[in-house]
Amino acid sequence: MSVAPPPTVTLGHRFARELPELALPWQAEEAPDPRLLVLNEPLAAELGLDPDWLRTPEGTGLLTGTVVPDGATPVAQAYAGHQFGGFVPRLGDGRALLLGELVDADGHLRDLHLKGSGRTPFARGGADGRAAVGPMLREYVVSEAMHALGIPTTRSLAVVATGRLVRRETLLPGAVLARVASSHLRVGTFQYARVTGDVDLLRRLADSAIPRHGVGVGDGEAAEAEHPYLALFESVLAAQASLVARWMLVGFVHGVMNTDNTTISGETIDYGPCAFMEAYDPATVYSSIDTGGRYAYGNQPAVVQWNLARFAEALLPLFSDDVEQAVALATESLGAFPGQYDAAWSAGMRAKLGLPEGLDDAVARPLVEELLAQLQQSSVDFTSFFRALGAAARGDAEPARELFLDLAAFDGWLERWRALGPDAEVMDRVNPVYTPRNHLVEEALAAATEGDLDPLERLLDAVTGPFEERAGLERYAAPAPQDFGVYRTFCGT
Repeated sequence: MSVAPPPTVTLGHRFARELPELALPWQAEEAPDPRLLVLNEPLAAELGLDPDWLRTPEGTGLLTGTVVPDGATPVAQAYAGHQFGGFVPRLGDGRALLLGELVDADGHLRDLHLKGSGRTPFARGGADGRAAVGPMLREYVVSEAMHALGIPTTRSLAVVATGRLVRRETLLPGAVLARVASSHLRVGTFQYARVTGDVDLLRRLADSAIPRHGVGVGDGEAAEAEHPYLALFESVLAAQASLVARWMLVGFVHGVMNTDNTTISGETIDYGPCAFMEAYDPATVYSSIDTGGRYAYGNQPAVVQWNLARFAEALLPLFSDDVEQAVALATESLGAFPGQYDAAWSAGMRAKLGLPEGLDDAVARPLVEELLAQLQQSSVDFTSFFRALGAAARGDAEPARELFLDLAAFDGWLERWRALGPDAEVMDRVNPVYTPRNHLVEEALAAATEGDLDPLERLLDAVTGPFEERAGLERYAAPAPQDFGVYRTFCGT
């Protein structure tokens, strides 16, 4: 279908033009009966897209990839990846398309990308390239919740039901997700370029990434650095150290931290078997396929560091022509990760506890370690506890105390913490009331699959305003009922 969108919609094709070896021109599958399920109007406005027009048949066509502006070049992107530790040299967008790039209201380049738009030559096995309503709405809910929490993430623009049934364990209604990112460059993109043996392609990929995601993620300083490719690596390392620290501070479990899901931008990407931890336990795993716990909550910092080591390996030819020198440079830079992660996590945890600035680490660290041990021992709900602790800073400790089995131990901790004069207002700014509670996500997705969007809309209202407690939303702050059982999530392919 070649009906042109309004002239205000312009999609660039920088990635396809600059890196044709990594871009396979492709068209989205037709949607027999498209129906817009949810539209992110504020994000549309940021991108210069008219929400009213996006609700028209032509606008819905753009959101499913069946109507694209003249001159646009939709492509499936090539990348490789380590999946659960095993290297796959050719993955790529098996059911996704990069429609092109938009310039947002701040002048930043943003990718407009689709998931579930049909099978491409990168599809593996018998995959149909399609997606179901539930998993696409899950990504919409969780990514927008993450954005509201201040965590770097891809954004969800819209979910459109296609009118086609998708065969999984049962027949499910199909959908396409339109999402937005600073880019879709991944560690796996660089791994793919490296495995081709084409150093010129690897260099052009890095040269394309530097002005978009240079030192400080996008300020362009990497281009001026003495070692610009090493500076690019170090900027990605810093962005990922900060990102995973933020995940840990809100109890987010990604579930499938393969190198193809580790972005150069430092944005969270691909919300498949993800969930927010409820009872605090570093061994928490929600993914049905992570039987060994590789991507458990407590393993996430080490996994990101491992993924960054694979990124460094891919970039070695750009660091130096001398292999030993290149390895030495990479090793030195990678060694900064633990300190950067620890600094980001410690600063965040101090804020969660409202601790005064300048507090000696010898006081703060044991306090945090003891608290986490008590949270684990009593299986305390992570989100509820830290919000209740804000009330304790104001003098009402009962909501926090009632969560613990060993009250004497917690009371001793509480006394030492209160003596430090914690700031309740600081705590309330960083400790959310509402996160996407797993039972509520499943409730909303089940209803939406049956055609009822009201539970989804109520859940979105809660999680996109996570820090302000509101009357009538009490159930969105409460842990899952005991009969909810063990929670498992799936990749949603």
